[in-house]
Amino acid sequence: MSATFKFLVVADESPEFPTALLYAALRARATRAGLVILQVLEPAEPAAWVSVAEEMRRQAQEQAEARMERFAAQVWAETNVNAERIIREGEVKAELRKTLKEDAAIKIVTLAAGGGPGGPGPLVSAVLKGSAFDSDRAVPVVVVPHGVSDAQIRALADPGDPPSADG
Repeated sequence: MSATFKFLVVADESPEFPTALLYAALRARATRAGLVILQVLEPAEPAAWVSVAEEMRRQAQEQAEARMERFAAQVWAETNVNAERIIREGEVKAELRKTLKEDAAIKIVTLAAGGGPGGPGPLVSAVLKGSAFDSDRAVPVVVVPHGVSDAQIRALADPGDPPSADG
């Protein structure tokens, strides 16, 4: 049975991503919604030899699958939510738009915002400028800021959940 309401979280390598993932998973559990984790791989650099480019693409795909398996296991251990995993190759904004167009059940997007000198990140910056989705439908975006503790996330995401040991 597929969920009629889903949260989507965009996976990245930032230190803030695990907090955004926890938030989305807890909200999905609290609202009995589905959870989608989207990982977008940048296209492989063109190589002089086709076999080298294909090997680079294969390795990137394997690494992404291993990361997604780890994320899904983490979500299950924390929340008992079974996460749907999507891995795409391309530009992150375009692939996010494509994912939203293909799955109308995705109602909320969750992003992690960086706190370093590089700013909040390109996707969060695009959302703030209003240029991230260019979609036929409005999709709310939750931005989980840098520096929020797991205890704070738990309190925000599921106020009825008892506090954990870190809170």
